[in-house]
Amino acid sequence: MRKVTDDFTLQVDGVKGVCPAGEAWAEQQILQKKIPVLACEGPCVRGDIARRSANIVGKEEPFARACYAETALVPHSAMARWVKEADKVVMVDGCFLQCIGRILNNLVDEEKIVHIDALPLYEKYTDVFYMEDVPEAERIDTAQHVADQILPILKDI
Repeated sequence: MRKVTDDFTLQVDGVKGVCPAGEAWAEQQILQKKIPVLACEGPCVRGDIARRSANIVGKEEPFARACYAETALVPHSAMARWVKEADKVVMVDGCFLQCIGRILNNLVDEEKIVHIDALPLYEKYTDVFYMEDVPEAERIDTAQHVADQILPILKDI
């Protein structure tokens, strides 16, 4: 099995409309000049910890959470506009695969992106896939630990 891929494209069906709640949220963040924070949000424990960490970071000034799916898959949305036009974007990936970060690299100028791989910040659960195989209290504590390490990294962006 080949362990490396060349760059590739993915065909995505078009969409009509936008998410009204996402539009209102993104417009508010644009007005407030918030820095979008995106995250891996996969079903594995690493994605769950990255998502929870990003949620914590997104509550701090000058950050706010952005929806990666709407950013990437609804290109005419306010969410996509916010992320694409932001001076900086924070991307919290769950592991070295950087699935969402690799997509973001093709949507936003790479110099604007602060990529963070959450896994080296806690180095646990590397042999576990499903998030619910780790008790929720542990995932919450780990996410807080990760966010506590991310926030100082972002202090001077």
